[in-house]
Amino acid sequence: MTPSNPYTSWDVYLRLLKSAAAYWPSFVLGIFGTILATGTDAAMTWAIKPLLDNWSTGKGQWWFTWLPLLIIAVLFLRGLAYFLSTYYLTRVGRNVVRDFRQRIFAHLMHLPASYYDKETSGKLLSTLIYNTEQVANASTEALITVLQEGMLLIFLLTVMVTISWKLTLMFIITAPIVAVIVRYTSKRLRHLSTRVQGSMGDLTHVAQEGIENYKVVRIFGGEEYEKEKFFAVAHQNRQREMKVVATSALGTSLTQIITSIPIAIIVFVATRLRITFGGFGAIVVVILRLLTPLRRLTKINTEIQKGVAGAHSIFALLDEKMEEDVGSKTTHRVHGKIEYKNVSFHYPASKKTVLHDISFTVEPGQNIALVGSSGGGKSTLISLLPRFYDVITGSVLIDDINIKEYKLSDLRRQFAVVSQHLTLFNDTIARNIAYGSLQEATEEKIAKAAEAAYILDYIKHLPEGLNTLIGENGLLLSGGQRQRIAIARALLKDAPILILDEATSALDTESERYIQAALETLMKKRTTLVIAHRLSTIEHADKIIVIDHGKIIEIGSHEELLRLNGQYAKLYAMQFKKKG
Repeated sequence: MTPSNPYTSWDVYLRLLKSAAAYWPSFVLGIFGTILATGTDAAMTWAIKPLLDNWSTGKGQWWFTWLPLLIIAVLFLRGLAYFLSTYYLTRVGRNVVRDFRQRIFAHLMHLPASYYDKETSGKLLSTLIYNTEQVANASTEALITVLQEGMLLIFLLTVMVTISWKLTLMFIITAPIVAVIVRYTSKRLRHLSTRVQGSMGDLTHVAQEGIENYKVVRIFGGEEYEKEKFFAVAHQNRQREMKVVATSALGTSLTQIITSIPIAIIVFVATRLRITFGGFGAIVVVILRLLTPLRRLTKINTEIQKGVAGAHSIFALLDEKMEEDVGSKTTHRVHGKIEYKNVSFHYPASKKTVLHDISFTVEPGQNIALVGSSGGGKSTLISLLPRFYDVITGSVLIDDINIKEYKLSDLRRQFAVVSQHLTLFNDTIARNIAYGSLQEATEEKIAKAAEAAYILDYIKHLPEGLNTLIGENGLLLSGGQRQRIAIARALLKDAPILILDEATSALDTESERYIQAALETLMKKRTTLVIAHRLSTIEHADKIIVIDHGKIIEIGSHEELLRLNGQYAKLYAMQFKKKG
């Protein structure tokens, strides 16, 4: 979703039509209903001429005998036709929008981490929900209006031609002027609608932040600040919406003013032409009826341009490149050897190098700890393993094979992660433990993982047990309980490589002691990478790697690094002093 827009309106229209192509039977029924409905409308208007002529001359009395039944039959047919038109065209539109939402969400699940680094969740949600709804309005209400009123306009002009082609020509002369107005307003409405959608993204983002972080907001007295932020973006959104309304109203008013001039002339001229009483009456009715579709067609242009602007952003998102998955090597379970070879890296959105020529090897089953000051590059180094990002230079290998050669799904199956930044879902405890590819796990296996994470005793005391809902991000659980569920999820996955990012940071002392013992047992059977700030938790690591400003400055065991009396020794002495 870049600021520049590579799509023309015609490109958008064509892609929308292709999206609707799968539902052509409903579309055909809708068009058939539209033609039938507007055709009967025009036929009733056309019937005014012979009806009035016969009435004024006293001829054709059979018209008046059958007229009541004819009216009932025509209106019944018209009602049925309008139902077909509205129902099936709406069905096409809502199906297209459902498909867009499914495609967008599915696409979001496969976009690279670098995309999420540059986009806010508020803007993505706005595209998924608000922009697709704009497309819905354009592809349902607007489509129905364009087809129904457009065809009615054509049929009414056809009726007018049968009465007097000269008068019809006078009306059609204004078409180029109306076309210029519609073209100008369409371009401006599309531009303004794009800005409205941008402000909706800001609105969603600000609201989401304020609601999700309500505890921090209240503790630090940020209520007024958050309200001011929200009020500012809400006011900006209102201003942009009003510009859309003003442009739409101006276009509609100008169209009506311009078309009223030939209508007045037509009425004046018609009184001086040699046409029958019925012909004059029919022309007056046709002209009056023409005003409604003209007004609705110019007014609905606003919804169409909103839909086009929404479709622009949707197609921009869908055209974003997915994660590169060029590897072909499959594996069920690796041995767990990891090797970084001269790895350097910077984030896609920045040219500042955050990892400099990193090289080290981890043998299968080893426990490796990464320590150093915050922002030193530890988490970035770990994020290269499951290929959330790709190295700029150098290579990362697992079992002596470049990780780019593995299929992404197979590569990521080799990792279990427990982070200090917990992610739990608004679902049951069981589904949070047996998440994703683990959802087929039996209740027995889930309970065993929960027991190993020292959370099963708590679960047993809950009325619903494993089927207890835990709220958004585990809101109904304590910090320690949430962390233990995350650990149970990692235990259940039983991956050969375990990544622990301050996995015991949220636990009380008693829980930490038990879980640290469980994790140490787990580490013996797999390669483990531990990011640690509390050095007391990694004293028994096979190897400790000290990273500072993206470079490895020390490497060795706990005892070796203490004897070296370098950065690690200083950090350890500092923490030991604080503890003392």
